[in-house]
Amino acid sequence: MPRTLPRSAAEPLCPQDDARYLALAARDARFDGRFFTGVTSTGIYCRPVCGVRTPRRENCRFYDLAAQAEAAGFRPCLRCRPELAPRQLAWSTQDAPAILVREALRLLDAGSLSEPAEGGGLRALAARLGVSDRHLRRVFEAALGVSPLQYVQTCRLLAAKQLLTDTDLPVTQVALASGFGSVRRFNAAFQGHYGLNPTQLRQRGAAPPAGRGLRLAYRPPLDVPALLGFFAQRRIPGVEDVCLGDAPQALRRTVRWPAAGGTALTGWIDVSFDPARPQASLQVSESLYPVLPLVMARVRGMLDLDADPEAIDAVLGADFPGAAGLRVPGAFDGFELAVRAVLGQQITVAAARTLAERLAERFGEPLSTPWAALSRLFPAPATLAAAEGDALGALGIVRQRQAAIVALARAVESGQLALHPGADVAATTAALCALPGIGDWTAQYISMRALRWPDAFPAGDVAVQAALGLRGTPRPAQAAAAAAERWRPWRAYAAVRAWHAGARPALGE
Repeated sequence: MPRTLPRSAAEPLCPQDDARYLALAARDARFDGRFFTGVTSTGIYCRPVCGVRTPRRENCRFYDLAAQAEAAGFRPCLRCRPELAPRQLAWSTQDAPAILVREALRLLDAGSLSEPAEGGGLRALAARLGVSDRHLRRVFEAALGVSPLQYVQTCRLLAAKQLLTDTDLPVTQVALASGFGSVRRFNAAFQGHYGLNPTQLRQRGAAPPAGRGLRLAYRPPLDVPALLGFFAQRRIPGVEDVCLGDAPQALRRTVRWPAAGGTALTGWIDVSFDPARPQASLQVSESLYPVLPLVMARVRGMLDLDADPEAIDAVLGADFPGAAGLRVPGAFDGFELAVRAVLGQQITVAAARTLAERLAERFGEPLSTPWAALSRLFPAPATLAAAEGDALGALGIVRQRQAAIVALARAVESGQLALHPGADVAATTAALCALPGIGDWTAQYISMRALRWPDAFPAGDVAVQAALGLRGTPRPAQAAAAAAERWRPWRAYAAVRAWHAGARPALGE
């Protein structure tokens, strides 16, 4: 049976929610994921884009997070499916509690709190943030109204709900892939939250059509040609393929995912964009099913699907008008992106692509895929860590870059350096700059694309300096950093807009 709504569901209406109700009535996709609406007459919560008849204003309760709606007793709508909504993060560069909550959410979204969720996982997360678990819980609950464990539980359940609806994976595999330590715990949590077991949810919906893929929603506008064009210009033949033009716009590539026990999972991903709706469709090889929610999250980051264009353009629009649809292209594999950034130092994009192609051809592993254009993986850290200088030099890579690539590979392989969205930005940037041949430009570029840090800023980039009118001035990098203060906390987006305004970045990756 559905849970009884708590007394908070009958709280008086909040005048500031009137704008949210207008967005709900308009089904405005720009607000998708920015709030959820609980309907007291049904006990269901929905996305702003839900196609059902708009509920009466007095029956609506608004929440910033799905976890808040579920904590208030509402169940997710089976029609609009809240698990498909883009995520929403509040960014602050001054308020200390807001920064702590932001960092906690970033780490939780990256999967930093694993089973068992009780106790140990939260203490480890708090230690990583430099606070006690009690303080983290208090600040988190004060800001969001739910505990970190409630937030994680909702994320896991919604991930499982999408896998149950969009795939034919066995329930056991869905439970483990969604982050639950056992099927029993998964079934109990699902029954307790949604009033039905996983098998019943699957029986209520139609079987997923073959080849439909997993849906990934985003907030418009999104300049898909510009985003995919960025990847197309840098694609490594055999590793990546990009489809532009009249055909469905898509990106395909081979991928490697580190797994427990040291054996990496390998396979492929295929992302295509729906021309009629603000969503993409993701298909993956069966070999990646055990980590499917993590792959989905990484793809969302790679394509920057959780960006909030309205908030970003409010800061950058005056200096870069007409560019609200531009996103910061990410990376599926942070190590690969870092190697490519090193290869791209002080040379053109085309030259960097040629070197990356040679590196993949020489050191990459073959991989069978459904497409002839995808045939191998980018080299693993262990492979490049053991690469000889002569072998790298034979590819046209200069000595300084050779040393940087090997040092980078050894740091990643040993676990001393993590290059993914959950990594500590300041510590990782400092560690990168401590490696031979890696300076601030490369470290900021890696933070911007691999770590998904929206305030990363390559002040030494000549295109950024040109956009600011600083080329030829004394100390242009320092002047660019000072001028970019007005773009916080979205300086990475400002860099992308500067590159786009100049048609092409002047240097490598």
